[in-house]
Amino acid sequence: MATVPVTDASFEADVLNAPGPVLVDFWAEWCGPCKAIGPALEEISTELAGKVTIAKVDIDNNPASPAKYGVRGIPTMLLFKNGQVVAQKVGAMPKSMLQAWLTSAL
Repeated sequence: MATVPVTDASFEADVLNAPGPVLVDFWAEWCGPCKAIGPALEEISTELAGKVTIAKVDIDNNPASPAKYGVRGIPTMLLFKNGQVVAQKVGAMPKSMLQAWLTSAL
């Protein structure tokens, strides 16, 4: 399963009302660290398919969602369960660290 693009308009349906946990990656096209973790998030989305949905919000095209959740730096990853933020990670990291953090938060 690939990562899912989410917009401000679809955030409530795709993230807050999702049936399972959703990891939201707030990113931008111009952000080097964001691009660096992109392939790792794609791999993790496949490896953890059925356990977590990985969504991506482009902050330049969708400014309301990052503002609502206080995103100040990117990449910022928020893990939502039942519409609530249960874990947060800011900054790029190797896939192994990202996967360990996500697995422990699930």
